[in-house]
Amino acid sequence: MQIWVDADACPSVIKEVLFRASERRQIPLTLVANQSIRVPPSPFIKSLRVAPGFDVADNEIVKRVSAGELVITADIPLAAEVIAKGALALNPRGELYTTENVKARLNMRDFMETLRASGIQSGGPAPLSQADRQAFANQLDKWLAKLPKVG
Repeated sequence: MQIWVDADACPSVIKEVLFRASERRQIPLTLVANQSIRVPPSPFIKSLRVAPGFDVADNEIVKRVSAGELVITADIPLAAEVIAKGALALNPRGELYTTENVKARLNMRDFMETLRASGIQSGGPAPLSQADRQAFANQLDKWLAKLPKVG
């Protein structure tokens, strides 16, 4: 079991939560990005730099993820792909994507993209709040609690 992070857009505060969890539970954590990502020295934490390009990091995660593993991403198409492979997807705001909700999220994303393309300004997401961070930590803890204990 392992945690994969779509690290290009993952907030630093969420990465810190993941670093602590990886060390505490001794679970492999891999941050995938098309730029260098600093990670603390740890036998459990590594970064994987991929070539620049559209969806290169996403494709690498999909290629490597296994059923039951966890992917941290706000990218809804990536979430849909990893769910199809039997993995779990959690966004940095603590929302666990499921087969039931990811299709609706994709439809809303496509709708908003259509609005933006027609010139309607929809604004971006709100800044990550303390409640979002707590929701993320809670969902991460739920997933970690289901794993067998190490040692």
